[in-house]
Amino acid sequence: YPDGRKDVIMFPEPGVMTLSGGSVDFVVKDKNGNIVSDSRRDRIEKKKELAELAEKYSSKDPLAASLLISYKAAVNDPENELVHLYEIRDALSKSFLGETLACQTLGLSTSDWSRLGQLANSEPLKQGRHRGKSDGALRDATAEELKEARNIARGFAEAYLVYLDASNI
Repeated sequence: YPDGRKDVIMFPEPGVMTLSGGSVDFVVKDKNGNIVSDSRRDRIEKKKELAELAEKYSSKDPLAASLLISYKAAVNDPENELVHLYEIRDALSKSFLGETLACQTLGLSTSDWSRLGQLANSEPLKQGRHRGKSDGALRDATAEELKEARNIARGFAEAYLVYLDASNI
C-alpha cells in the first residue's frame, strides 16, 4: 500500500503451546466493596507470623532449632534434600515418642507423615535416604515430588512452632 502497510498470508505449522504460572490470588469483597478476604495479604501475613515464631523459638527450643536447621540444609543441599527433610519427621517422632503422639499432638496428617517417609525412604530416588538399598537404577526426584516433600516437612515444622506458641513455652 502507498502508506507502507503490507498484507501477509501465513500458513503456520501445527504446534503446541503450554502456559504455566504460579498461584492465583483472589480478593473477595462484600456488596459495599469492603475486602472480606485477600489471599495475597493472608499469605504474606502467615509467612511473617511464621518467621516471627521461628525467630522467637530457634534460640529457646532445641527441637525448633533442629527443625529449622534441617529445613535450611534441605534448601542448601539439593543432592540430599529428602534426607534433610526426613530429619524433621524423625526429630518430631523422637521428641513425641513416636508417630502417633507427634501427629495427635501437632495435628499432623498421618497420610502426609507416611508420604514423606515413602519419598525419603522407599522410592528409588537419588536424593533419598536409602540409595544403596534400591534394586534398580536410581532416578532424580521430580520437581513435584520435591515440592510435595518440602511442603509436608515445612508444615510439620510450622505445626511445631505453632504448638510451642500455644503452649506459651
